[in-house]
Amino acid sequence: MRIIGGRLKGLRLNPPKNLPVRPTTDLAKEALFNILQNQIELEGIKVLDLFSGTGNLALEFASRYAQSVVAVDRSIHCVNYLKDTARQHGLEQIKTFKADVFKYLDIETEGYNLIFADPPYDLSRIPEIPKIVFERNLLLPGGLLIVEHQSMQNLGNHPNFAEQRRYGHSSFSFFWMKEDEQAPGEEL
Repeated sequence: MRIIGGRLKGLRLNPPKNLPVRPTTDLAKEALFNILQNQIELEGIKVLDLFSGTGNLALEFASRYAQSVVAVDRSIHCVNYLKDTARQHGLEQIKTFKADVFKYLDIETEGYNLIFADPPYDLSRIPEIPKIVFERNLLLPGGLLIVEHQSMQNLGNHPNFAEQRRYGHSSFSFFWMKEDEQAPGEEL
């Protein structure tokens, strides 16, 4: 694993071998960030990284000058690794939470420009993620939700679904909050 862009470009990440994770591959991550660079301005955005694991993507967003990155994972070992790595490289904009992602989403009130979710592929609740994010208005207008999942799974029945990009056995599904949709805390 390595950081592929921004101020920490080229940094190799060496998480402990015993972490309960399946990190996004460098190839898939590079493809994802090529897509993102053509869709949104990454500098200054607010990011929520769900099921953050090693923090591979949280660190990538912070390296690319995200204003803030909130990383949520239920493994204390993953959270501690990310916290230590962020501190070691001066990435103060990363905040970590050890929590069940679905319980965290139930209490989250902040709005984000980008939410990335990389749940365990065998998690039966994956289709609930877009539903919860949009019902709770966790994306700012024009915001983007990306869910990484097995390619054989289809999340395209959500009204905010835009596209699915496949990279071998993994896929990224993209969901957009339209510019004219209500943002968190806004009255109609």
